[in-house]
Amino acid sequence: MLAQVLYEPRPITQQPLQLRDVPTPKIDRGQLLLKVTACGVCRTDLHTVEGELELPRLPLIPGHQVVGIVAAVGADVHTIREGDRVGVVWLYRTCGECRYCRADRENLCERGEFTGLHADGGYAEYMVVDAAFAYPLPGLLSDVEMAPLLCGGVIGYRALRLSEVRPGETLGLYGFGNSAHVTIQVARHWGCQVFVFTRSPGHQAHARELGAAWVGRAEDTPPEPLDAAIIFAPAGELIPQALRVLRPGGTVALAGIHMSPLPTMPYSLLYRERTLRSVANSTRQDARELLTLAAEIGIRTDVTPFPLAAANEALLALKESRLRGDAVLVMG
Repeated sequence: MLAQVLYEPRPITQQPLQLRDVPTPKIDRGQLLLKVTACGVCRTDLHTVEGELELPRLPLIPGHQVVGIVAAVGADVHTIREGDRVGVVWLYRTCGECRYCRADRENLCERGEFTGLHADGGYAEYMVVDAAFAYPLPGLLSDVEMAPLLCGGVIGYRALRLSEVRPGETLGLYGFGNSAHVTIQVARHWGCQVFVFTRSPGHQAHARELGAAWVGRAEDTPPEPLDAAIIFAPAGELIPQALRVLRPGGTVALAGIHMSPLPTMPYSLLYRERTLRSVANSTRQDARELLTLAAEIGIRTDVTPFPLAAANEALLALKESRLRGDAVLVMG
């Protein structure tokens, strides 16, 4: 099978992914072999190939927003059949035994594994996944349009919940890429007024099209204070900007897996019971709820397709903020 393989992390301008013909993986008990049809390109993939995340193994096939057709089913799999369309997300496997798994916090599993990091992911024509971590997909979107929901959508939904924003309140979104353009649709369904902070004129226009009540840059002051905020951009300097316009008692949720260093800031920005919290991974329940909600409210995604051979180019476009919505690798 063809796959984009990372042998050594390097800046994306140096094209670290190499297209190779590698053996098709074998399945074990309880697993599925997927014929990948589409795989979303995520900023976490960029952090992976550029070496900003600690890599537990090399070589590695990235990709964790995977849509595929089940090509083979392992023993003891009874709920999924060959030919089914399923999705794969960032959470690849958990131990099911640690204190976090037992407390329904499997996103913090002490031995958790992640797709495209511990296990080969979807930048390939085939991949293997445990059936317990594969998600039957509703038919509302095509494979290419569905892919962005499987990480950007899921982590945005979790960040939205952890921001503790309530229906009808004011929400700020910092950065407006693949995750935020899905999150705004859920927030508006909840009746929230959404203010978007982004420096890209193209992203500003996209936010307005999706119903942002106000759009500006991070240093701008919105028409009214925020009840909650989510920072999607991996820029630590945005934290004091968000706290600056946050109401007392509000929450700033940090949705990224990686962020530049946090700057020194006065305690007064955090005082009056403002909360700053990270969002780590997601649970299977998050994915199920987001997919159900997507079908109920008709979430739509904006995508730019790339062939598998152009994975480096797709990641470079992501880094340079040249994308409207998501880049998606399309197989075949």
